[in-house]
Parts: sequence; structure tokens; C-alpha cells
Amino acid sequence: MHQLDYIHVQTEDFSMQAQYQALTVNNPSDGAVVTFVGLVRDMNEGKSVTSLELEHYPAMVIPALQNIVDEARQRWTLGRVRLIHRVGKLTLNEQIVFVGVSAKHRGAAFAAAEFIMDFLKTQAPFWKKETTNDGSHWVQARHTDQEKAEKW
Repeated sequence: MHQLDYIHVQTEDFSMQAQYQALTVNNPSDGAVVTFVGLVRDMNEGKSVTSLELEHYPAMVIPALQNIVDEARQRWTLGRVRLIHRVGKLTLNEQIVFVGVSAKHRGAAFAAAEFIMDFLKTQAPFWKKETTNDGSHWVQARHTDQEKAEKW
């Protein structure tokens, strides 16, 4: 693990302000910070979503997330990288995932943040179960997510 990486899986919510500060405090060499937060939305594939449950396999998930961040570091010169993914039952508009990247220049920060999210969606061992008005079901990987990851 790179000393400037923070990768964590947790049930509790996270603070955007605290995560942003962790990317910027005592970091005068990076001129760009890009952050992304994924939220539980109310519709998916035409169905009303009432909650989302995320499960993971702890022994596999951190190494998989670290591999994604390592790959981003091989492609771009990055400063700090923070990746937080929540698990457990989440309700509408709750935060699911945080990706934050600092870099000397915005191009690297934007590209790396998008790359990390694209690969997280296709390579990280998380499983999602949505609860809708029609009951609960496991969410299958989207072809569009795979296509996006393949473009890298």
C-alpha cells in the first residue's frame, strides 16, 4: 500500500468535509483535488428503489481496491488517494462511496478518479441487493460499466 493511500470499507457514513481535508491539509504540492460521491438513488432500471444492501467479502475487497488504486498510480502521477466504500443496508440518498484524488494538475486527478470508479464498479467484490416495490433482488453488473472500464 502506498503511504498516501487510504482505503476503507465501513458501515458508518463518512464526512465529505473530513475527506476533503485529509486530501489537502499539509499538502502544498498538489494543485488539484477531485472528489466523487455515489448516492443511493430512487430509481434503477425503471423500478422505484426503497433501499440498497451492500455485501462484501472482507478478505478480498481491500486487496482488490488497492489493486485498482495501484493501477491508477501507474497511469498518472498522483498525490493522495482516498477510497471509502460503505456496506450494509442504506436508504435513499445515503452516501455509498467516496473517491478522492489529489495531484499536481487537474487532468491526472480527474482521470484517476474516473478510472478508480469505473474499475471499482467492475472489479471490486461487492454485491448489491435492491429493495423495490416489487420486492428484493440482487443487482447484476451493467454492460455499460464493463464497456466503460474496457475503454481504459
